[in-house]
Formats: sequence, structure tokens, C-alpha cells
Amino acid sequence: MCFIKTFQIAKEVIMTHSNDHLNGKRSAVQDKESALVIPTAAETIVRVSQPTAPETEEKQSPSQPEQNKDESKPKPKGRRRLILLAAAGVVAVVAGIFGIRWWMYASTHQSTDDAYTTADVHPVSSRINGTVTEVLVNDNQHVQAGQLVVKLDPRDYQVQLQQVQAALEAAQRQANAAQSNVNLASGNALGNTQQAQGNVASGKAAISTAIANVKATQAAVSSAQAAVNQTQADLVKAQADYNRYKTLYSQGVVPRQQLESAQNTYYVDVARKNSAIQGVLQAQANLVQAQENVTKAQAQLAAYQGALVQAQATGQQTKVNQSQYQAALANIAQSEANLNNAKLQLSYTNIVAPSAGRVGNKTAQIGQRLQPGTPLMAITEDNPWVIANFKETQLAHMRIGQPVEIHIDAIPDHKFMGYVNSFSPGSGSTFALLPSDNATGNFTKIVQRVPVKIVFDKNSIRGYESRIVPGLSVEPSVNVKPEP
Repeated sequence: MCFIKTFQIAKEVIMTHSNDHLNGKRSAVQDKESALVIPTAAETIVRVSQPTAPETEEKQSPSQPEQNKDESKPKPKGRRRLILLAAAGVVAVVAGIFGIRWWMYASTHQSTDDAYTTADVHPVSSRINGTVTEVLVNDNQHVQAGQLVVKLDPRDYQVQLQQVQAALEAAQRQANAAQSNVNLASGNALGNTQQAQGNVASGKAAISTAIANVKATQAAVSSAQAAVNQTQADLVKAQADYNRYKTLYSQGVVPRQQLESAQNTYYVDVARKNSAIQGVLQAQANLVQAQENVTKAQAQLAAYQGALVQAQATGQQTKVNQSQYQAALANIAQSEANLNNAKLQLSYTNIVAPSAGRVGNKTAQIGQRLQPGTPLMAITEDNPWVIANFKETQLAHMRIGQPVEIHIDAIPDHKFMGYVNSFSPGSGSTFALLPSDNATGNFTKIVQRVPVKIVFDKNSIRGYESRIVPGLSVEPSVNVKPEP
């Protein structure tokens, strides 16, 4: 505020005496006031650059003639010099303040003009051959994910779907006929075979269960043995304590209550050991029983397998009919796969937007003949970000999460905010089509640039989403000032 007030005073002084020089003569009263104002304003402005001169002249008495007063007035040349000095002082102060502010800003910010906006751009293309019958979107239109954008002629694929459905019905009829032949030829043999197969499966399951029981009982034996060892250790300690308290009691060192407590502990540990030993015996008995169950299950499985072999030997025709039936089932599965593929191909006649965004680069036209992969349009998502190519020397203090001021050339009247999201895993030359080879000939060091991803703050771009498109020129300024 002091600087602004000083600048205003200097401006008034300059304007006043410029008008005096242009207008010529003024009244004596006005000259006297000007003579009093000029030294005061100039002295206020240039006090920091020039020392105040000592007063060497004596004040004029009121009785002196008016001519002496006119001679004491500053001459126009000295007045102009004083104005120039005041203006130079103002300029010096302004330049100093501007320089200090610029230095303070530049020391805590890193910026670049090699930056641009970008976003995810999803190409929309045809996956099948076809003819465009309808285009349902316009250029720059906003669409939602899954929204229908282009329709192809579906008649060819509808015919293919009908053919596959007819083939599936024929395969199902063949399978039904084969099943009837199996039922007529097999009779009881088929039932016996199925029963034997079920018995074999149950026998295998019984063996698996018996083996699992054996493993469980073995683990129980180990656990019971560990419990015996633990109780044995506790019993040895309790017996030692009991003997020690007995000796101390006989010597009258400890009361009878402690002796009885040690005695009770000893008896409890004896009972626990006996119980643990019984647990070991019971676990061992269970282990023997489980092993016998495994042997019985294996014998039963062998019997079931013999019955299965016998049933299969008596039903050779049944086996042939079953093979025919299996072939019919495979034919049905193939027809079902063809049906699913035909439905999928038919669904591709409706081309939908892969994501939400705006339509761009639309080339689809009604009547256009398409091949698989023919580009029709592109969908640009509504989540732009900035790729800023900073010099490698600017990254010393740059970290993820630091705030960024973003100035977009296309939107100069708004300052956007964001933050540093991530750094590229390599410089720009690393991913170039023809990367440089510094291992040949003479080498000249060139400052490399590293792409930095900067993400917009959601609140900062609210209302400007439709104006921030990929490819805009951007000047980001990263605040690299470390946090206190």
C-alpha cells in the first residue's frame, strides 16, 4: 500500500509540472504552492536513493521585496531533473519488487510450455463384414457406455442363425434315436453296468474315507503321545515340588497348607498322566480299526470292479449303442457352439460405444461396406489429463502429489488446478521410433525431457469438461516447495 501511494504521488507531480511546462505562466500564488509541493513529494520518493541536502540559505523575511521571492523559486530545468529522478526511483522500486517476487516464485515452481492435454480415446470399428444401415450418433455427441452408435445389415447373419438352429434340432433327434437304441439293446445289462459303476465309485469313496480316517487316527496317536509326554513332565515337576515341600515341612520352614497344595498338584498330575496313557491306548485301537476298514474297503472295491467287468462283457451291443449315443451328444455340443457363435456374430451388427465420452473422427456413412477392423469413429472419455515434458534438470525436487497450476491456451481466462500423478519410466527419446545411440562417434550431451502425468482437480474443471479436449497446448507450473 505504501508503494502504491508513493507511485500515485509521483504520478500527480509529473502530470502537474508537465501541464505547467505546456501551459506557460501561472500565477504567483500557484508558483508558490508548486514550489512547496515539489520538494515534499520528491523528498518522499527519492529519500531512499538521495540524502537530504542541508539548508544553506536563510529564510527570507516578510519584508523582502517580491522580486527576491521570484528569484528563490526553482528553475524549470532543476524542476524537470527532480521529476526525472523521482520517476527513476519509482521505476527502480517497481523493478526491485517485481524481481524479488519473480525470484521467489521461480525458486519454488517448475514450469514448461512443452505440455498438452490428453485423454483415453477408444476406437470404434466393425468386428464383422457388413453394410452400414443406420448411424445413430453425430459428430461431437456425448454417448454412454453400451449406447448403440451404428447398425449393420443383419439379414445374412439371421440366415446363418436359422441354419445353425436347424442343425441343432437334427442333432438332438439323432441323439434321441441313439438313446432309444441303447435302452432296447441294453435292458438289464445297462442297469447292471450302471449299478456296478456306481458301486465302484462308492467303493473308491469308501477307500478314500478309510484312508483319511487312518491319517486322522495316526495324528490322534501322535497327539495323545505328546499329551503323555507333557503330563509326564508336569508329574516329574509336581513330584519334585512335593518332595521338597515335604522336607521343608518336616523342618518347620513351610506351613502344612503349602505341603497339601503341592501334594494335591502331584496327585492331579498322576491322574492326568494315567488319563493320557489311556488316550494313547484308545487312539492306537482306533488306528487299528481304521486300517482294518481300509482293507475291507479295498476288498469291496475289487468285488465291485469284478461285477462291472462282468456287466460290460455281457453288453457288447450296448457298448456300441452307447458309443453312437455319445457321438450324437458330441454333435449336439458342436451344434450348440455353432449356435452361440451365430448369435454372437448377429450381435456384432449392433455396434455400441465401448465407454462414455464424446464422438470424434466419425467416418461411418450409411451404405458403407465394412471389413473387420474398419474404423468408424472414436470415443474420447471425459477424464482428461496433462502430459508435461519437463527437462531432466527440473525434476530434482518434483514429487508425486505436488500441486500444479495449469494454464490452457484455449481457456486463458481460467486457472486450473491439479497435482502430479506419476512420472514416465523413461525419457521421450527412450520410446522414440528411432532412439539415439550415444555409443557411436562423438558425444554431445543434450538435456532430455521426461513426460510427467498431471491430473486435473475435479472441482477445478467443473463446467469446462466439454472445452478440455486432447491436444490442447498447456503451461503447467508445479509447486516444488517442500512442505514444512
